[in-house]
Amino acid sequence: MTAKVPPTQLLEVQDLSVAFRSRERGDTLAVDRVSFSIAKGETLALVGESGSGKSVTALSILRLLDGAAHHPGGKILFRGEDILSLSERRLREIRGADITMVFQEPMTSLNPLHTIQRQIGEVLQIHRGLTGRPARARILELLDLVGLRDAERRLGAYPHELSGGQRQRVMIAMALACEPDLLVADEPTTALDVTVQAQILTLLADLQKRLGMAMLFITHDLGIVQRIADRVCVMLQGRIVEAGPVAEIFSRPSHEYTRRLIASEPKGRANPVPAEAKNLLEAGPLKVWFPIREGLLRRTTGHVKAVNGVALRVRAGETVGVVGESGSGKTTLGLALLRLTGSEGPIVFLGRSIEGFTPGAMRPVRRDMQVVFQDPYGSLSPRMTVSDIVAEGLVVQGAAKSRAERTAIVAKALQDVGLDPATMDRYPHEFSGGQRQRIAIARAIVLKPRFVVLDEPTSALDRSVQAQIVTLLRDLQRERGLAYLFISHDLKVVRALANYVLVMQNGVVVEEGSADAIFTAPKTEYTRALFAAAFDLASETVEDPVPA
Repeated sequence: MTAKVPPTQLLEVQDLSVAFRSRERGDTLAVDRVSFSIAKGETLALVGESGSGKSVTALSILRLLDGAAHHPGGKILFRGEDILSLSERRLREIRGADITMVFQEPMTSLNPLHTIQRQIGEVLQIHRGLTGRPARARILELLDLVGLRDAERRLGAYPHELSGGQRQRVMIAMALACEPDLLVADEPTTALDVTVQAQILTLLADLQKRLGMAMLFITHDLGIVQRIADRVCVMLQGRIVEAGPVAEIFSRPSHEYTRRLIASEPKGRANPVPAEAKNLLEAGPLKVWFPIREGLLRRTTGHVKAVNGVALRVRAGETVGVVGESGSGKTTLGLALLRLTGSEGPIVFLGRSIEGFTPGAMRPVRRDMQVVFQDPYGSLSPRMTVSDIVAEGLVVQGAAKSRAERTAIVAKALQDVGLDPATMDRYPHEFSGGQRQRIAIARAIVLKPRFVVLDEPTSALDRSVQAQIVTLLRDLQRERGLAYLFISHDLKVVRALANYVLVMQNGVVVEEGSADAIFTAPKTEYTRALFAAAFDLASETVEDPVPA
């Protein structure tokens, strides 16, 4: 009997097709005869615009697509076994142990009802049989490995008590718990600030060398591809249009789409603020402290000083950018200004002090202040049509006299953000990530507000869509005289939008000034470190390098 020859590749995807069944539209082909392979210890990047089929391909490897999906053709061979034909029992043995996955949005991937210790411990118990003290020791080792500070104190924390970057570190710790052979990383650094991105990428590269782990890395950030991948496949409309070594693809791209992706980035500068522009919002010094409760009686033993003495002003038509690492207090500051979290200190909006307003008193004020969140999929109700989502504010504020008037206003808002009003009866899951963010922006502007807090609105989007959203935001600002508080870790986007910049660290502002001054000559070591990390990740494509 001839001995079985071991496969030369760890993973081989052969002519894979993925289709989604729909009663109304029949089968829709999302992935069309895709082929690639990954060797042990190798990193392959899948890049392409939103809706190109990257994530559907990745989810197919672990058979995580919903019941509407099926595979008209192809194979997915892992160590010679076809994943598509495995039993559920065998698949469960592979998932979490041999192949693991890190998802883009950890808040929707982590169980909100379980502590961090329990969630990581579950993986160790199922695949390694670890419980009790050995499991706790391994969990602490993993959290320390991914750089989560105060790991022991975080064990009893729930996902909502961690920042976005901290949650993503927990997800990576869970994925690495059993030292897998293949890590599928679906936009794993999208929600992270630039310094943490650099740390996570370095961490993954180090782990790869130590464990001999292979990676399938899905991203829209071409700077990351250049830094971490050995080979790259470029996807467009479900097909791979170009593939090869990273250096070759970036130096000599042969496909027009690849050339467009490489050239695509947020361009231009912020709209100028009229000299006579009046202050729209003034706040501070603001404090937002969260109590730390310990012991059986839950006594307060200290405080997390999320925002500690921050003051700012925003003029009509101005964009104030807020940058800083994950956990620096950026989002908490935005929520405090909107009165969505408690704070101490004055907040004056349109000439009125609103810091003591009750939720009822704030309702009419909210017509003039709106918010766009980082994750449109999490902030848009999956049970509501786009029409209902965008019209919700009109209904609450009584801003339309009839259903026909409401529909007309919604149609105009969708048109203003570049969406076809004919799609207003569809649901959020029927749109790409970029389209969902446009829906979120339409919801925010439909009441014609004066002030909008934009909390990482472009971080989950690929670069070409980022550039479109930046242009859209500038156009809306110019047409409507909008003021923005723009919270972001993406310094290239901040550079293209902000007139004034606040740099936050550990709840305080460590540097502030005009965008030109901050980007040209940062004064603090912390700001210089942020810029160094940001522009190192995108060193090949930076439009305006920051002087040393």
